[in-house]
This record gives sequence, structure tokens and C-alpha cells, in this order.
Amino acid sequence: MNDGVILLVEDSEDDVDLTMRAFKKNNIANPVVVARDGAEALDYLFGAGKFEGRNAKETPAVVLLDLKLPKVDGLEVLRRLRADDRTKLTPVVILTSSREEKDVVEAYRLGTNGYVRKPVDFIEFIDAVRGLGMYWLLLNEGPPRMN
Repeated sequence: MNDGVILLVEDSEDDVDLTMRAFKKNNIANPVVVARDGAEALDYLFGAGKFEGRNAKETPAVVLLDLKLPKVDGLEVLRRLRADDRTKLTPVVILTSSREEKDVVEAYRLGTNGYVRKPVDFIEFIDAVRGLGMYWLLLNEGPPRMN
């Protein structure tokens, strides 16, 4: 699969562990950077805070973004991503437990590439991650890397 970084923006330790197990089970070996809140995700994406000096032109292969995050919520992270020339084309998939229709509508209005509800069942979650990996890391032709 594509060797680009996956940025996983998730505040739940259990969901991070579940996602990492699902990546391993599906042989998704891409490097994964975990941001525990929206502010940390923005710092990573724009080379600020503890990521000062990181080349912000090197965008992730895909951002898996939870909506309900501390500090800066997922919709605001998406809004800022799409507003910046360096990140506006970065593939973003909302990966959330939110079932609120207004969240789905707003995420697409702001430019998400996909919206996936986290299944409760681990086997279903493994299947969902397999589909995400196959599409976003193998099949999808993303924008050219700007290094």
C-alpha cells in the first residue's frame, strides 16, 4: 500500500488501540501519527507546537478525523484544513461515532472526502478499516505530493 503517513485524530485511547489493531490485522503498515485533540492535529498539519520544524508541505496520505474532540472539534479542524493551500487537497475521512445528521451535512459542506460511522463490533470495525485502507491508500489517486 501507499507508504504515506496516516494522521489519526482521536481522543479515545480505546478507539486508538482498536484502530491500530485493525490496521495491523489488515496489513496496513503505513506510519501512523496520532493526534489526541484538534489542536494537536492542526499543529502536526501546519508544523507548529511540538511539531515545529516539520515540513508542512508533506501532507498525510489520509487524515482519519473524529468529530468530538477536546480543544478544537473535528469540524473546525476540517474547516482550517480546507482553508489552507497546503492542506486543502489532503484526503480527510471523518471516522466518528456521531449519528447526528447535522454533523454529516456539515462535514460534507466543509469538504470531507468521506464519512464513516465507527461500528461497535470489532469484526465490523476491522472490515471498515480494511475498506478505508484499500480505497484511500491503494486505489485512490490522490493529489501530487508537494515536498
